[in-house]
Amino acid sequence: MFFKKQTAGADWLVAGLGNPGKKYEGTRHNVGFDAIDHLAKEWGVSVTKAKFEGLYGQAALNESKVLLLKPQTFMNLSGHSVQAAAEFFKIPPEHVIILCDDVTQKPGKIRIRPSGSAGGHNGLKDIIACLGTDGFARVRLGVGEKPSPDYDLANWVLGKLGGEDRKAFESRLNDVEAAVRLILAGKLSEAQNRFN
Repeated sequence: MFFKKQTAGADWLVAGLGNPGKKYEGTRHNVGFDAIDHLAKEWGVSVTKAKFEGLYGQAALNESKVLLLKPQTFMNLSGHSVQAAAEFFKIPPEHVIILCDDVTQKPGKIRIRPSGSAGGHNGLKDIIACLGTDGFARVRLGVGEKPSPDYDLANWVLGKLGGEDRKAFESRLNDVEAAVRLILAGKLSEAQNRFN
């Protein structure tokens, strides 16, 4: 099998952002968790160990040992969990990949970037603050724009991603997994060309 369970060490950290707890399951803000769950399923690992203020699991992909992480700090403090895991395994920011929601993209759209600003995303903002750099890759997953400019953003991202929007998002999960594999192999530009 391509992937095998891994018990010690990590070269890469892939963190999916979301909010913990049943009431947030299926919301737009939690598509990062959904994406991590998909990677874990494809790679035959479970993300259930509790540490680093999050839930994690470990996989091996070719020569890379990969830590999959779901911070349990609530979105706005995601950086605390990411920083704790990165420091423990001595993973540099350029080996960190963040999966998160993007309200500027339609459901089913993926936007891969090697670095950059938080773009108004509080989870990314906290990670940048905690790591002291914006030099980490992010795979932003479209969840659609607010229905109107005066619609409350918090209500929008904490609302359910359902119906056709959910189908459009889920139809791209295999592409998200393929993109992460390319980034892990040092081929971020190829991932951008294929999936952006």
